[in-house]
Amino acid sequence: MSAELRTTRSAQRVGLGVGLGVLVVGVLVALALWTPGPSLPTRAQDGLTLAISVLIESLPFVMLGVLLSIIVQVWVPPGAIERWMPRRAWARRAVLSLLGMLIPVCECGNVPFARGLMMRGFGVSETLTFLIAAPIVNPIVIITTHQAFGFDDGILIARLVGGFLIANLIGWLYSRHPNASDMLTDRFLATCEIVETESGGKGRRSLAQFVVELRAVMPALIIGSALAGAVQVLVPRDALLAIGSSPALSILAMIALAMIVSICSNVDAFFALSFASTFTPGSIVAFLLVGPLVDVKMLALLRTTFRTKVLVGLVTIVVLSAIAIGGVVNLLA
Repeated sequence: MSAELRTTRSAQRVGLGVGLGVLVVGVLVALALWTPGPSLPTRAQDGLTLAISVLIESLPFVMLGVLLSIIVQVWVPPGAIERWMPRRAWARRAVLSLLGMLIPVCECGNVPFARGLMMRGFGVSETLTFLIAAPIVNPIVIITTHQAFGFDDGILIARLVGGFLIANLIGWLYSRHPNASDMLTDRFLATCEIVETESGGKGRRSLAQFVVELRAVMPALIIGSALAGAVQVLVPRDALLAIGSSPALSILAMIALAMIVSICSNVDAFFALSFASTFTPGSIVAFLLVGPLVDVKMLALLRTTFRTKVLVGLVTIVVLSAIAIGGVVNLLA
């Protein structure tokens, strides 16, 4: 065994140990702080509890997404996915936007899975189409949204159709970018180079991929969860409710709430149901569209892969599209 190979394997073991150590310590701290002591101010306790809630809710889906990313990147034979894809660009994006029907992972787990797709060779615009559609166009979200609202006021249909249209609009717009690499962070591009040059058996490559993804996603998840908890405490919900009582501003109020609360798309319909009696159907649809795509936690995860200017564009497109779709729902309801 060469010295270079021994050094690489040693670095992988150290990276895996550090990654698992951070994960274990994070879980232990979360459990220890789940019931904050009385010495903390009430608002600090609330913020800490909310942040830990978001972290614990998201962690299983992130780990599942990492495992799926490894499967796609390492274990699926070359060409096995690609040969089922249409050749026309718009058709490929449309098919990828429906991939969530087969991989029902919430938005947190979709980020590492999407990273795996790009490492495999899928385009940035194609991956963005999947990334935006999958948190909404998947069977778990369809079932929970139907349980919460049924077919009342067209909320379920508007959410599914809206998610599909927004995803394909974003995919089309970013497909026109002259240089796809400019949309990706330097760190992610470096990660792609490491993965491409990684040699050895599938087990070793899986271990390397696990370390890379864990080190990239976990800090962002922790920061995003902390931001979500802090924002929920700092922004008075009474102000949002007061704005929401106005039909003209209810959509904007629910969009702001969606970006703040950072609830998993698998259960956000039940949270939105509690506002159905006071907010318009269009504002509920806007909440259900914006939350899974560009809440503060999701933006922190997306920042591991995409540059800030891409995130600004995503937020702008998603919010404007949600306003338009919510307005149409209000007119038809």
